[in-house]
Amino acid sequence: MTAPLAVLVHGLWHGAWCWDDVRVALSGRGVDSVAVELPLTDLAADTAVVRDVLDAAGRPAVLVGHSYGGAVVTGAGVHPLVRELVYVAAFQLDEGESVSRTRLGDLPDTRLAEAMVVSGDEIALDPVLGPQLLYGDADPATAAACAARLRPVGRRVFRGVPEAIAWRSVPSTYAVCTADQVVHPDRQRAMAARATRGVEWSCGHSPAATRPGDVADLVAGRVRALS
Repeated sequence: MTAPLAVLVHGLWHGAWCWDDVRVALSGRGVDSVAVELPLTDLAADTAVVRDVLDAAGRPAVLVGHSYGGAVVTGAGVHPLVRELVYVAAFQLDEGESVSRTRLGDLPDTRLAEAMVVSGDEIALDPVLGPQLLYGDADPATAAACAARLRPVGRRVFRGVPEAIAWRSVPSTYAVCTADQVVHPDRQRAMAARATRGVEWSCGHSPAATRPGDVADLVAGRVRALS
């Protein structure tokens, strides 16, 4: 049996590049991976791109979503090749929910809305506050290198509702980041209650940048569990 491939899906304002260190770590653990480049125009288009990657891979997959990428893998995860979902500080959405509106009760928010800069149909991040929220626990060089590669996203991504809810039929693992300043940890824990299993890391929103080995360990562990 072919070991599952790790398919890595980034969040808003990012690109496939944000998984580079995780992919190196996964390779060292004997796990093949691919990082998806999302157009970040709307949820339907982003989900379609992931499905195309799964089609092209043609092998079983563990589908990993970070932040907004969780909304994407929730919809794309019903693909017949997906064996497990991994959510990293991510939106494990239910029916009718979007990243801007979940039915999780009265939970605290972060300063993310304050950091968003709207221009026409796109939303960028404030060049100072945005990186502080995303990479608050990263070393200055790492934070600066990542911040330099951020890009605007389409406004429609915030309203997109997944076409399917994969975690209802596919096992899932949720990693809560307890010092997150983008998706509040209490909100993460509420979504993690929907997962099959969960872990907690004492880190900010971007463990792929700050703790790539831990992310790789989690993903590789789920791949091995399915092999």
